[in-house]
Amino acid sequence: MATAQQLGKLVIIGGAEDRQGECVVLREFVRAAGGVNAKIAVMTAATGFPQEVGAEYTEVFERLGAESVYVVHTEHRDDADCKKAIREIEQSTGIFFTGGDQSRIVDFIKGSPLGDAIHQRHEQGAVIGGTSAGAAMMPDEMIVGGASVSHPTVDAVRMGPGMGFLPGVVVDQHFAQRGRLGRLLTALVLQPAVLGIGIDEDTGIIVDGDEFEVVGSGAITVVDESAATHNNLDSLLKDEAIAVCDVKLHILPHGYRFNLKTHQPIV
Repeated sequence: MATAQQLGKLVIIGGAEDRQGECVVLREFVRAAGGVNAKIAVMTAATGFPQEVGAEYTEVFERLGAESVYVVHTEHRDDADCKKAIREIEQSTGIFFTGGDQSRIVDFIKGSPLGDAIHQRHEQGAVIGGTSAGAAMMPDEMIVGGASVSHPTVDAVRMGPGMGFLPGVVVDQHFAQRGRLGRLLTALVLQPAVLGIGIDEDTGIIVDGDEFEVVGSGAITVVDESAATHNNLDSLLKDEAIAVCDVKLHILPHGYRFNLKTHQPIV
């Protein structure tokens, strides 16, 4: 098994990132993947418009100076057996998942030869990036859907297996823009994970080993349930409000870092 030092970085983006101007967040993905030597595979599994979305990200990454960009279309489970696509993954230094529906990524790729090749490249040092749905699928257990609500209830969120690039946490995207704090808190109470990461639009985290750094125009909300003293989950019906006590909350803008092992922000 690869150590944290061998694993490639993760660039996890909250969606709606700038693709026309300075492209601050995507610029950092290209830089992490090798800059002008970057060989990027764009994964369009999540989107229902793979040709258009693939072309858009190809234009951005080429404009930012990547050496090569190859689009991998997986519109059906059988596409994840494509030997040409697997060869492209094996040669890539950065693998980027677009937005759309995170369930499609899992349904089409997880456990397939293509999925295995992606995990192997990550273990060898390739960078994995993703925006919106491509961010949601990063944990081992992901948020599949649910209402954007002001307070947590048992039925506020639906969970399912993720791709497992960032285990032990829950990630939610479009966070401040769609008022998803209640959804993230619900996910934490329902799952064994104790850290929730809410990522605003045009904002991302760069995970390197046990730490991440915030980049972009918004902020990251970190919810730490590791020291929580109480919740009422065992007495609730599905539409009743969840109580949770002694949860920590951190708001981290561009340039701040956070240690995933110690659960401490780095100021």
